[in-house]
Amino acid sequence: MGGSSLRRRAEIIQAIRSFFIQREYLEVDTPVRLPCCIPEAHIELVESSGWFLQTSPEMCMKRLLAAGHQRIFQICHCFRKEERGKRHLPEFTMLEWYRTSIDYKELMRECAELLRFVAGMCCIPGNSAGELLLHSDWEYLTVKQAFAQYSPYGLIEALEEDNFDELLVEYIEPRLGVRSPTFLYDYPAVLGSLARLKDADSNVAERFELYVNGLELANGFSELTDVAEQRARFDRERDWIENQGRSPGPVPEKFLADLAGIKSAAGIALGVDRLVMLLCDASSIDEVVAFTPENL
Repeated sequence: MGGSSLRRRAEIIQAIRSFFIQREYLEVDTPVRLPCCIPEAHIELVESSGWFLQTSPEMCMKRLLAAGHQRIFQICHCFRKEERGKRHLPEFTMLEWYRTSIDYKELMRECAELLRFVAGMCCIPGNSAGELLLHSDWEYLTVKQAFAQYSPYGLIEALEEDNFDELLVEYIEPRLGVRSPTFLYDYPAVLGSLARLKDADSNVAERFELYVNGLELANGFSELTDVAEQRARFDRERDWIENQGRSPGPVPEKFLADLAGIKSAAGIALGVDRLVMLLCDASSIDEVVAFTPENL
């Protein structure tokens, strides 16, 4: 990374911290190496002497919510095996924040406020992403609307044919966040991850993703706090992982035990490297990190 990009990266991280400190969030620092991780079928774990390097600090941070901490954030390194490309690294920097007594709609508003704040402090004149974050009316688009508008197949057909991800990547994502940042929200329940289902429609999960210039930047949701439902989702993910010939690792029992202590909350993960890419007009993630794996 060049000196100017390294300095810009530091400024962006400092701006992120300033935003949360002003809002009385507590910065936390949870372990990176864990005895078990949240099972996710499309993410391969990195082993570390019989334990695993975290794919996200989500599990530990939710346990802190259950312990009574109401507003927390963390900037940390995460690890995912076999992820490498112009927008992916096997070791990357994640911002996550969690807050009790709010839902995904309020979290979307706070996410927009954060990015406007950071862009206002760190954007250079002529940076297209920064200008989008600062000046545009942000777009809110449901997943169902996005498939109707951009995909050759509707959402129901995409789910039935099991090609949701392919259609999303090929037809929808490149068109999101181009004229203004786009929140893509209300995911099908089967793709709810750790999100709560809507009270009015159990076929829809209170989950969203944020796109800027066609780049996925963040993933957030109203947190699922029903222990039985969370365990059932973990069981399904573990079955998929085992069917792929991989080991899902131990069940995160301590996390499930603590989950019952959260009444309501919302949380979000935002890719710091990708945010730096946007605000530095970089075309590759390699341009905005100090070292790539190949240079070590």
